[in-house]
Amino acid sequence: MTTQVPAPGTGRPDFTPTDDVFVRKHLGVPDIDVADWTLTVEGLVERPLRLDMDAVLALGTERLPAFHECFGSPFAPDVPTRAVAQVEWAGVPLAALLDRAVPLAAARHVWFEGADTGSFQGQDGLTYVKDLPLSVARGDVFLAHRMNGEPLSAEHGFPLRAVVPRMFGTNSVKWLTRIVLADRRAEGMFTTRLYNRVLPGDSEPRPVREVDVSSKLFAPGDGEQLRAGVVELSGRAWSTTEIVGVEVSVDEGAWEAAEVDPPGSGPTWQRFSLERELTPGEHRIRCRARDLAGRVQPLAGARNAVHEVGVEVAGG
Repeated sequence: MTTQVPAPGTGRPDFTPTDDVFVRKHLGVPDIDVADWTLTVEGLVERPLRLDMDAVLALGTERLPAFHECFGSPFAPDVPTRAVAQVEWAGVPLAALLDRAVPLAAARHVWFEGADTGSFQGQDGLTYVKDLPLSVARGDVFLAHRMNGEPLSAEHGFPLRAVVPRMFGTNSVKWLTRIVLADRRAEGMFTTRLYNRVLPGDSEPRPVREVDVSSKLFAPGDGEQLRAGVVELSGRAWSTTEIVGVEVSVDEGAWEAAEVDPPGSGPTWQRFSLERELTPGEHRIRCRARDLAGRVQPLAGARNAVHEVGVEVAGG
């Protein structure tokens, strides 16, 4: 995916055009007639809810600018995919619905179920379900019906989807139809069987949830041909917390500190840039980020390993 971003100084928001945002689906894209669609909130609640789209819209509309990252294949958890975008979502926090439904004291987890059903890995009759601790879901989950100022497309989750900031996209269930409060995790293909990994320093697998510290070079692009001279090397960096530094290396030389924009008001990525003179010939450019928690991108062997591009520079 080639991520397009506004030119510096245009004053436009740093959002990825919708057509360039990655699309992932395990069970296909359901055909939903919004006139027949409803969302239920059920399980361990005092007041079960059933809402149509008019009822959802009546809750009001808030906006959430946020980066959105794909984890990649659950069968290759250490392989970088670098599929990332920044989107302005519009909708309502899940907390607004939970306050109306009133979770019971026994409720500990929230299950999110999509309308997509089908077969995956030889198992039939599957529905895409993910879960989160209730404490996390109440504070972080956003229910979006618009994306970059337009209604959600079918591929991106029409008519309503969950968005979980600072977590991998696999947790942001599309085509949302049911929200179930429970006293346990949801057992299933996409919760306890897939999308789990062992983090550095751990011995037991954990659900794939919080993103890693990462960065990606956006300009120049891989394979781009440039003229010799001073070139701006720029990209975006993101994590669960603030990015406090990004370094860039050319041709395996010393790591040089890039200028990093301050964090925005929401869970957004941060732009970084470094001006560097490039001489004629082929060059390899790498970047690595460091976050406020002290995490640094590894050089290799992990899904968030440093990003590298190659360019060819012609004579001046």
